[in-house]
Amino acid sequence: MRRLSGLVLLALMAIAPRAQADDRLNVVASFSILGDFVRNVGGDRVNVTTLVGSDSDAHVYEPTPADAKRIADTKLVIINGLGLESWLPRLVKSAGKAIIVTATSGIAPLKLGSGADPHAWQSVVNAKTYVTNIRDALIAADSADAEAFRANAQNYLAKLDALDREVREAVGKIPAAHRKVISTHRAFGYFAAAYGIEFVAPLGVSTESEPSARDVAGIITQIKQAKIPAIFLENISDPRLIQRIAADTGARIGGTLYSDSLTAEKGEAPTYIDMVRHNIKALTSALAD
Repeated sequence: MRRLSGLVLLALMAIAPRAQADDRLNVVASFSILGDFVRNVGGDRVNVTTLVGSDSDAHVYEPTPADAKRIADTKLVIINGLGLESWLPRLVKSAGKAIIVTATSGIAPLKLGSGADPHAWQSVVNAKTYVTNIRDALIAADSADAEAFRANAQNYLAKLDALDREVREAVGKIPAAHRKVISTHRAFGYFAAAYGIEFVAPLGVSTESEPSARDVAGIITQIKQAKIPAIFLENISDPRLIQRIAADTGARIGGTLYSDSLTAEKGEAPTYIDMVRHNIKALTSALAD
């Protein structure tokens, strides 16, 4: 009898973790940065699926039938909004009745071209709004775990407060005249507005193709005239062109800035906080005296 009771107890113990896992709230996040926010707020009370994974671009994503099933099987979908996920309405329409929550709700959008700039997460202050919106959405979807969501959010918001101070202190050490870079990135408008580093687009250069020799000469002239101390031109794949620009202008080569996606776990920016720290380190290193 004792042996039988022991076997029953072991069986129950084996089942318990599975029951707890099945009891978690299923949440779909549209892309990797949102997925990281949800994991920090939801903790072990949520199962998070990210449609656009690490090292992938949400702007040009093509949904799959598997994505429709993921949304059909979930209760909550967290999206960025501001035009980032132009592919999402068709997917949601065909997938079911999940609650759609826009994480940028309450953020005043900047302009990018003729529309809204969707990259609001590039300001850490805005990231805090993302987190509070996600917290409130999780509580509404799973009130039984409200206290856990509040505690997790409070802890993460404190980390974001510290991160915001860290960025401001780092920028404060850069001479005001040096707070300017030339970059093919168009994702840093909110960062520029929040922290005072100007991102200047190279004139006449498309981010879709390799610049011609004439384009490079134009970049060199632009850097000299505007006295830009650093360059982040990631669409130029030939290192000799970058080296020529640096040699002819004295501008430093800045390296990689992460904008629309996190990296894989072993990459340079596997979390949002890692991404911001990597970017500010790259910028301050390039703009230092």
